[in-house]
Amino acid sequence: MPRTGKRGGPQTRARISEVATRVFLERGFDAVTVAEVAREAGVSSVTVFNHFPRKEDLLLDRVGDAVDLLRSAVRDRAPGTDVLTALRATTVDLVDTRHALSGVKDGSAPFYRTVAASPALLARTREIAAELQAVLAEELERDEAFDGDGTLLAAFFTAGYGTVVVGTARRLIAGEPPAAVVDDHRARLARLFDALRDGLGPRA
Repeated sequence: MPRTGKRGGPQTRARISEVATRVFLERGFDAVTVAEVAREAGVSSVTVFNHFPRKEDLLLDRVGDAVDLLRSAVRDRAPGTDVLTALRATTVDLVDTRHALSGVKDGSAPFYRTVAASPALLARTREIAAELQAVLAEELERDEAFDGDGTLLAAFFTAGYGTVVVGTARRLIAGEPPAAVVDDHRARLARLFDALRDGLGPRA
């Protein structure tokens, strides 16, 4: 998702996102209008939509980052490194740094509660998963060093990663200790990649 080239620049975008996240988590996504977000951020509704094409993107605003990570994992892997190893390293790094896309960022429970309470946000997360799956499949199909079925691998990886994150979200919403949830999250990711490796075999 572009962070420049919009009226007001990246600082305006960041302020809108920060305000939107705060009010959505405080009052619920469906209870807050874009006009209210704009008013709290000190901008017009038009400016909000210039930066965020749809309301859901105000909270789920990391799609561009996720696309960049997937493309980098495929394109920038070291010679001789297979795709599964590169994807695994990327996801492990996300967890280690508690990245916003890791699923285990500190303080994620309110975010997960907000998403779980909104049919619109849940629908958008499914759309995003499909978009990311398509991006990964395209990258794999055009990668000359990869000789597997890119469409299948992208589908399995996206579904598996989403399943791990959903399980983590449910545990955090239920109030389980974050440290234990992170350990389980990491273990389930390991099992996911082991399953992908065993099921699809090593590929470049």
